[in-house]
Amino acid sequence: MKKSLFLLLPCILFAQSFMISNIPIPKVYIQDLDPYTCNDRCMKELLDNGRIFSFLAHAHTKLTDKDLDEARIINIAVLNLGASNTGAKLKIALLLPYKKIGKYASTTTNATFAYLMTKSNSFMLKSYKIETEDMSDLQQALVKIASDGFQYVIAPLTSQGVNNVIHLDPDLNIYFPTINKNDVDSMSTSLVFGGIDYNEQSKILLKEAVSPLVIFSDTSRTGKKLARYQEQEFLHPTVDIHDTMSYTDEVSVYGEDTNFTQERKVLKYFISRRTTNLERYLKENENIVNASFFVNTPIIKTGMILSQLTLYDANATNILSTQINYDPLLLSMTQYTDRKNMIVANSITQDNNVLIETNSLLGNDIVYDWINYTTTVGIDYFYAQITGEAREYNINISNNQMLYDIELLRPGISKFFPYTPPQE
Repeated sequence: MKKSLFLLLPCILFAQSFMISNIPIPKVYIQDLDPYTCNDRCMKELLDNGRIFSFLAHAHTKLTDKDLDEARIINIAVLNLGASNTGAKLKIALLLPYKKIGKYASTTTNATFAYLMTKSNSFMLKSYKIETEDMSDLQQALVKIASDGFQYVIAPLTSQGVNNVIHLDPDLNIYFPTINKNDVDSMSTSLVFGGIDYNEQSKILLKEAVSPLVIFSDTSRTGKKLARYQEQEFLHPTVDIHDTMSYTDEVSVYGEDTNFTQERKVLKYFISRRTTNLERYLKENENIVNASFFVNTPIIKTGMILSQLTLYDANATNILSTQINYDPLLLSMTQYTDRKNMIVANSITQDNNVLIETNSLLGNDIVYDWINYTTTVGIDYFYAQITGEAREYNINISNNQMLYDIELLRPGISKFFPYTPPQE
């Protein structure tokens, strides 16, 4: 009979929070008392029969079978098994402007914690919360982080905060999961950027656009910036579609458009948060019939736009959107007929079942939520830098910026599926 003995140290329960408790999490240790070896088939039988501890007693090192090894890592994380690696403790700091980033103060902490739970190293993860991203608050926090002996920092800041950190130029390794390096001016070799490139996503999407291009954006800084880029890229693509094609710029001010006489046309409409009726833009508007629509709005507003494109018979050739609408809510809150011609760009292209499941245990999403995903990519990068181990995510980095692949997807009836360009 196979037997395993496990010892559970005294447990202390604590509530989930974005502030990590300074009370050590209890460790589980499993001792193998089985005198016989157990091969892959044997360990699969143990799993199938629910004998988790017997399985873990034999699975004390990495397994060649991928599925078995994933089960090993997930159960190690869930049960918080004592670390087998006796090397130096990993020390990771989190810099959190909690009033600025809202829920991400919690979810980026969970993403970092979930990753470290799957590793065999002991670690220390400490949060440093700041009320603002002003220079003084950031400097005080960064000095405290350094004095506490941390050299690696995950910092989900806004562009204002990142620019202030660049100005302060701290002697720390800092990863920004929220910002793309193209949006700031940094020459530092210790600052690493993990934000998704919305401009590159837009550029790829615009290859599927026809004229006229109708751009709907919210009135946020990001929405206005994206609309300007998409307009210029459509009118003056970096790679010319036809050498003889003529272009014209469109002058628009928050929804007011001009007449067009040239081949390529752009209309820009900026939709405020309170706007719920698009009749003035869509009803019997001959300028937008058979147009491509680019939607730079959050998911709720996007759902409203899609339904009204159908309501007012816009007869859209297609509807384009960046990462912001790669969200399962799009599938549940919109009608399929409203979204059937939609194309969404996505840069969350690498799956890791162990990390997906471990995050799920903490109520965290790294499948659709790009900030949680890029946070995971960042802690993976730091972990490899510190330990010398191979990275889990095979994502290239150039000039201190993560370079994500981009895929185009269609929102189907129940899931997103790859977009196939129409045959010419």
